[in-house]
Amino acid sequence: MSEQVLPFYLVCDESGSMGGDPIDAINRELANLYNEIASNPVVADKVRLGIIGFHTTADVILPLTDLNEVRSIPELTAQGVTNYGAAFSLLRDTIEQDIKELKQAGHVPFRPTVFFLTDGLPTDDWHAEHRRLTDPGFSARPTILAFGFGDAEPATLREVMTFRAFIADDGATPDKALREFAKQLLKSVVNSAIASSSSSSNGAQMFVPDQIKGYTVLTADPV
Repeated sequence: MSEQVLPFYLVCDESGSMGGDPIDAINRELANLYNEIASNPVVADKVRLGIIGFHTTADVILPLTDLNEVRSIPELTAQGVTNYGAAFSLLRDTIEQDIKELKQAGHVPFRPTVFFLTDGLPTDDWHAEHRRLTDPGFSARPTILAFGFGDAEPATLREVMTFRAFIADDGATPDKALREFAKQLLKSVVNSAIASSSSSSNGAQMFVPDQIKGYTVLTADPV
């Protein structure tokens, strides 16, 4: 019998400006996120989580995986510049391969959800890579939620997102902003998994936040 699974990706800025408190905070929150998901059998069985970090280049920090099969989340490291294009290019190729492998394993993967987190402005022209990722002809194109704090700008987040974006309010510390981000990521993962596991569910139900404490929401039509 095939199993429905929900792929989630965290795409996280690892540029030099994330050094210090921001990178420490996100590593701490990711460890908490892993512990919460792994301790809930219903969620762990339903969700697949992958992490991509980007700076001058992009890397798969955690391959899309069943968290029952890992013992801890690798840590992110701040370095380099903010190359959005590298992130979108790697994400596109990674999603394509992941969805193929999930299907080959007998699973029914639903449309991936991406949480894109950045604290600044891109240093490259990233639009071609983003168009390739979000092309309607790409059957596994993800739903993208963009989160910004620090020097991130609303206009850029609007371009990145395909569904909704959030920017931290003025005066929010990196630690507080990232803590709230992690809470909403966890809530989305847990609620989506539980709803999709319900006997009354006919398919995946993706839950994404409407509002986040300490953030201003930016909306757009889904693609």
